[in-house]
Amino acid sequence: MASYDPSHDHVMLFDGHCHLCDGTVRLLLRLDRHARLKFAPIQGLLGQKLYRQHGLDPDEPHTMLLVTPDGAFQASSAAIECGRVLGGVWKLALVFKLVPRPLRDAAYAFLARNRYRWFGRHESCQLPTPGLRARMLD
Repeated sequence: MASYDPSHDHVMLFDGHCHLCDGTVRLLLRLDRHARLKFAPIQGLLGQKLYRQHGLDPDEPHTMLLVTPDGAFQASSAAIECGRVLGGVWKLALVFKLVPRPLRDAAYAFLARNRYRWFGRHESCQLPTPGLRARMLD
């Protein structure tokens, strides 16, 4: 995986131990009818590499990271950008760009800090379902 070039893909890095993150990935799989998004857990080799490349510590995953041909997005900006990638009615998520990023990211950080307490965590990354396996990079 060290030679993988994500410059043509939309790669969502997510915390593979987090129930909320896992549920978000499964939701995105159902909504992404054109299979534009690919996924990698932050705990995997590719996930660690890309997370570090964007100045983040993979040993302390605190935000999802969406790497696209147009750049990298994290926290609330990554969630909004997912709406653009999904297209259709999901592009309405772009309206949240009207909310100042510090406010959006504060709400995101609050959820991220409490995600294990509220939603639980896996002790190890879950085995992907067949639908997810085809879109997993790591």
